[in-house]
Amino acid sequence: MKNLYTLKKYFVRYKRKLFWGILFIIISNIATVYVPLFIKDAINGLQAEITSEKLLHYGLLIIGASALAGLFRFLIRETIIVVSREIEFDLRRDFWKHIQNLPLRYFQNNSTGNIMAHATNDISAVRMFLGPAVMYSLDTSVRLTIVIAIMLSLNTSLTIYSLLPLPLLSYLVYKVGKIIHVKFTKIQENFSELTTKAQENFSGIKVVKSYVREENEINKFNKISKDYLKKNMNLVKTQALLYPLLYLITGLSIIIVIWIGGIKVINNQMDLGEMTAFIVYLGILIWPMIAFGWVINIIQQGEASMKRLNKIYAEPFEITDSDETDYSIQELKGDIEFKNVSFRYGKHLPKILDGINLTIPQGSTLAIMGYTGCGKTSFINLLPRLYDCTEGEILIGNVKVKKIPLQALRSNIGLVQQEAFLFSDTIKNNLAYGLDDYAEDKVTKATKAAHLEEEIKSFPKGYETVMGERGITLSGGQKQRVSLARALVTDPQILILDDSFSAVDTNTEEEILNNLREQTNNRTTIIISHRISTVKNADKIIVLDNAKIVEEGTHEKLVAKGGIYADLHYKQLLEKELEEI
Repeated sequence: MKNLYTLKKYFVRYKRKLFWGILFIIISNIATVYVPLFIKDAINGLQAEITSEKLLHYGLLIIGASALAGLFRFLIRETIIVVSREIEFDLRRDFWKHIQNLPLRYFQNNSTGNIMAHATNDISAVRMFLGPAVMYSLDTSVRLTIVIAIMLSLNTSLTIYSLLPLPLLSYLVYKVGKIIHVKFTKIQENFSELTTKAQENFSGIKVVKSYVREENEINKFNKISKDYLKKNMNLVKTQALLYPLLYLITGLSIIIVIWIGGIKVINNQMDLGEMTAFIVYLGILIWPMIAFGWVINIIQQGEASMKRLNKIYAEPFEITDSDETDYSIQELKGDIEFKNVSFRYGKHLPKILDGINLTIPQGSTLAIMGYTGCGKTSFINLLPRLYDCTEGEILIGNVKVKKIPLQALRSNIGLVQQEAFLFSDTIKNNLAYGLDDYAEDKVTKATKAAHLEEEIKSFPKGYETVMGERGITLSGGQKQRVSLARALVTDPQILILDDSFSAVDTNTEEEILNNLREQTNNRTTIIISHRISTVKNADKIIVLDNAKIVEEGTHEKLVAKGGIYADLHYKQLLEKELEEI
């Protein structure tokens, strides 16, 4: 229950509604327990010479009490169940907020399907605890207390006899509850695996079809799905055993009442009306007893799901504002400086960058070259603090990046990533994604710079054209140029292009680079590319190898040096000549 205790803050938030819900539970149960008393008086009255007027009187009392109980039962659901839905909304909102603030490292180590399972199945299981479990726990407790108190007042010894099977019921629920908890945890873990498999197939459907692996994927999914079914069936079997046993135990109580109560009636130690009331009261207790088992089931499922959610809530944000953050900084101005910067993805993993020292003057263009896996993308990920360097420090305008507010830092950096990701929305909304309010002039200027305006106008709905998931309806080059335009719309002080022209032909690339040079506005530009044609006009080019800067200078100097850059340049010239031949 310790995991469910973390929900306390949500209950406190809605304490007024919950108070009214508890009050309605008490009133509803008071009205319910009066019905057997009216039946008792009516039966005892039948033994005497009861009139039709009195029968009508008792009939109306029973109907009135039942109607009153029904009305307040409706109000119970309007308060406690409604509160559970409101808390579910708060849970989803808080979960989403927490997930959005987690570092990039978390998403690289956890599958999308697993995170989706937390956001759907686990929160729904917790909601069942918040609503039905809480409502029926309170309802059962209140009803048991009132009914047992009345039964004791009617006949103490018969009440004790009728309640003898209850300790067995408590033990049974305790043992089965532990089994349910273990089994439901395994079910949720398997559901995460199932969701992950489905998500991967939907995202990689092109690969699946290209390699004709549909049947193979169907078989894999069936295997996971059968395992999920098997685990669910094991849980259902446990639940199927629980409910008949609950009915059996409550049935034993009724048998005891009829047997011992019947003897008392025969011996004139108890009247027939009281015995009838006892049987009705036990009937009233049957559902709370059954509900008790059902509630334990829900609580165990909620506990298992909340434990999984709390693991996510326990994940540290790692990269966030701190006590040293200067919130007066809103713009990034000045040189970018790397001071002895080193970086590794994990404590025991090798260094991706080692002792990097570099100054990038404001308004200049820096190009980064190197073989695949040399740390180029890791280098630029440190600037917007997608990761923090493990050693050394980065400064912008002589201010440490950790001192700059995260929102200000990232809003002043336009990062066009290697893999162009677009949302399943209109081109217009994708372009204006970084803006709080749509600005047509900014969007138009950016699309012109990205050499994209004419192509967009040629689409049937222009800027209102809806793209498929991840921009699937666009070509690779178009997606890259939309991503570039999206970054340019925000007019960033620092523009980072991470191999953003790989799917664009060299002529279009040249036009885009010329447009960017004309619209610099003192903007600092960092370009990662494998093409010499992309970087040759940069103010400075650095070459990374074995986690270090091994070469730096202009295009001409690096070619003359005869190192890695010259080797890449020679190979690309050779490729070009072969293409021409």
